[in-house]
Amino acid sequence: MKKNKFKKLAKEVIESEIKSLKKLKTSIDNSFHKVIETIINCKKGKVILSGVGKSGIIAKKISSTLSSVGTPSFFVDASSCSHGDLGQISSNDVLILISNSGESSELKNIIQYANRNKNIILIGIVSKKNSLLYKNSDIKILLPEVKEAGPGNIVPTSSTIMQLAIGDAIAISTMKQKKFGEKEFKKFHPSGSIGAKLKTVEDLMLKGKKIPFINENTRMRTALKIITKKKLGVLIVQNNSEKTSGIITDGQIRRINEKKGNLDNLKVKNVMTKNPISVDKEVLAAKALSLMNSKRITSLCVHKNKSINKTVGVIHIHNILENNIQ
Repeated sequence: MKKNKFKKLAKEVIESEIKSLKKLKTSIDNSFHKVIETIINCKKGKVILSGVGKSGIIAKKISSTLSSVGTPSFFVDASSCSHGDLGQISSNDVLILISNSGESSELKNIIQYANRNKNIILIGIVSKKNSLLYKNSDIKILLPEVKEAGPGNIVPTSSTIMQLAIGDAIAISTMKQKKFGEKEFKKFHPSGSIGAKLKTVEDLMLKGKKIPFINENTRMRTALKIITKKKLGVLIVQNNSEKTSGIITDGQIRRINEKKGNLDNLKVKNVMTKNPISVDKEVLAAKALSLMNSKRITSLCVHKNKSINKTVGVIHIHNILENNIQ
């Protein structure tokens, strides 16, 4: 088989799925609003998703996405519900069942259980209007019937793409309604590339006694001892009111020493760079790294809110790079 034929097949599959998503987009109605409202108002219970086969895999993914964006959720296997797992579902829960046909035999027991308990809200995401799931759901999301990609219209492809898309739409809608932003997202993603991207300057900065402060009236011979001891290559200079007035780096000291000779008796304020660059502690570490690169510096003072002259931390380029932030 020629490789061009494979490319053609790939494009046909993708085109089929694009058509299904376009149908889904035009089918969204007020039922979607009810779903979001119901999930948002689920305060006493749990949000539970379930499904069979490929739909079950999609349900598990949607549950995971919801949990990651501020709506605690878990997946329960529909088949296992006939053998004791129904005990995981209780009053005040929101149960979301996903099925293309809505007639899978494994769904029957879980649907009956939800219907017997009036305090469980059953949301059905299904493509068949005359199905058991559609008829017995409190809130119904009817997905358009579409042709599956591939021969025979038998492999779940276009239908599962729609299920995945509607799940993502639910997750993002609840996320926005709850005002779940970067700060909250970071709490649930402390590791990996996402966690790295969301780290702030505050997460990585040196603070407290680790900040290499020095008074601006200190003699340089003392400053040289401190900068050597701290091993950070920088000193944060303060005035008598403990406001940040400057910064000194070891590279700066070397350059000035080459021009002026012995600096021992000079005061720090005669050598320092005034008005050092400072960033808010809530700034993303990646943004701080970009600033360092553009200014060709290796350290930044850190302040809180608008108090630029009050240094609460110092961040070095090594602190950022060591955390795989680029």
